[in-house]
Amino acid sequence: MSSLSRAPIAIVAAMHEELGALLALMPDEQRVRVPGRDFWVGHLHGQPVVAVLSRIGKVAAAITATVLLERFGVRAIVFTGVAGGLAPGVNVGDVVVATQLLQHDLDASPIFPKYEVPLMGLSRFAADATMADALAAVAETTLRDPVALLGQEAVDEFGLRSPRVHRGLLVSGDRFVSTTAESAALQRALPDALAVEMEGASVAQVCHDYGVPFAAMRTISDRADDAAHGDFSRFVVAVASRYSLALVDAWLASLSPRELS
Repeated sequence: MSSLSRAPIAIVAAMHEELGALLALMPDEQRVRVPGRDFWVGHLHGQPVVAVLSRIGKVAAAITATVLLERFGVRAIVFTGVAGGLAPGVNVGDVVVATQLLQHDLDASPIFPKYEVPLMGLSRFAADATMADALAAVAETTLRDPVALLGQEAVDEFGLRSPRVHRGLLVSGDRFVSTTAESAALQRALPDALAVEMEGASVAQVCHDYGVPFAAMRTISDRADDAAHGDFSRFVVAVASRYSLALVDAWLASLSPRELS
């Protein structure tokens, strides 16, 4: 087997709770310290992996992705975390698997069209279709029984009776969208956007430049409106971290040793 086929898969978590849950499953993780960041190298389900916290915002996440590619030579990057729902029907407890990603706060007009990355001619970066298909399939299966996954208390607390999986546009920006006015403005400007967060599109751009497959899945923690200041920490612990762990674990278990080579 070539060294390329055994290059690691990167699992990038947006929250400490998600990363901690993932590390608890890795039997042989070893910390590699790169200035400002801890990268955890090990295996899950026979797959070599590197797990890391992205840090918050587009620049921090892009730096993390670049180190993963340059220092660790990863062959794919999967990003997990939370997001605010934008589109109608994208509710708390649902999962969004990105097919495209865009920076909603990028505007170099009139020199370039709004949202377009200067000198690239692109505003939307495609997620890897094979990875996105597999993650969506795993999510569909995993979310069928939220009580088994989360427990009755969490299901009741957050009203997660029938969580759904959505696929489509995920938008990123360097601000936490948490007012109804901001959310409505984004929906008008980008009517096909499903959810909003702060990192994914920048990682997608880095992976595009390097020609490395990228996928992102986000748990909806709020509706990115005036009610977005709920018990966020409690949701991350009780729901989002458990979602991320279950979905990443099931996806890695489904891969053959040579897949994604």
